[in-house]
Amino acid sequence: MAISLSSLILYATTTLVIVHQAAAATTEVHDLLVQYGLPKGLLPNVAKSYSLSEDGEFKVELDRPCYVKFTDLTYYGTKITAKLSYGKLHDVSGIKVKKLFAWLPITGIVDSDFDTLEFQVGFLSEKLPTSMFREIPSCRASGERNGVPVDDESDVSVAASSDQWK
Repeated sequence: MAISLSSLILYATTTLVIVHQAAAATTEVHDLLVQYGLPKGLLPNVAKSYSLSEDGEFKVELDRPCYVKFTDLTYYGTKITAKLSYGKLHDVSGIKVKKLFAWLPITGIVDSDFDTLEFQVGFLSEKLPTSMFREIPSCRASGERNGVPVDDESDVSVAASSDQWK
């Protein structure tokens, strides 16, 4: 069976593009946040892919669920969705923050000014310094409670109560 040179070139080019997309997804999604006036550290380092439609529908897929400690423990599910516009993420799903004894879904993130981000949880909000999100955070793949790994969203409340996160 003979393979034409153009078919071989097309195959090689497609393979390189796919490999490049997988390797560059993390950098590109963080760069996209910066292009939209948001700090790159809003998303963890395990971004696998993302899409942004013309109407601002923003979808990010992570390699795995993870936890990041900012001022509070934050949980990122494997699928994060939002409406993205300049300086704003609205209708956010897939990110939760632990406040006292409860996990609350973050519903919006707004750049209030150049120094402050407003994180919305329904009708409540909290302002944090933008400087906390300048660097891309590394995440833990799971939490633990009494040595038992917890790595899915249904067990978020168990992982958050672990002493290792304090």
